[in-house]
Amino acid sequence: MARDPNIPDAFDVYTLVVLRRPADAPEFTEAELDALQAEHLAYRADLRRQGVLVVNGPFDAQSDDTYRGMSIFACDPARAAELSDADPSVIAGRLAYDVMEWWVAADSLAFPRVEGPVGDRRSMPDD
Repeated sequence: MARDPNIPDAFDVYTLVVLRRPADAPEFTEAELDALQAEHLAYRADLRRQGVLVVNGPFDAQSDDTYRGMSIFACDPARAAELSDADPSVIAGRLAYDVMEWWVAADSLAFPRVEGPVGDRRSMPDD
C-alpha cells in the first residue's frame, strides 16, 4: 500500500495540560479568589522560569466555559501531572486538569523563547 503523502513521517509529541473548573469547585469570596489567582499565576511563572512550563494561557470565547486554560510542558505526562497537582488552584479545588500527549506534524510548532527540546520526535506506530 502506498504511503499517504498527507500523513507525516514524523511527529513532535508534546505534553499538554488542560485546566478546567470542576463541577464541585468550592465557593470563594472575591478576596480569596484574587489571592488564589495571584498564587496560581506566581506558581505558573515559577514553572516557566524553571523551563518546565513552555507556554500557557487562559481560554476565552470557548464553547464550554468549564475549560479555563492550557499549558505545554517540557516533560513527560507523569511529571506534568505532579506539577499540576502542586498548583495552588488545583490544591484548593478551584481547578482540575487533564494531561495528554499531543501529536503534531514534525516542525509544525516553534517555541522561540525556549532553549532546548520541548517535545519528543516520534514516528506513527504501525498497527
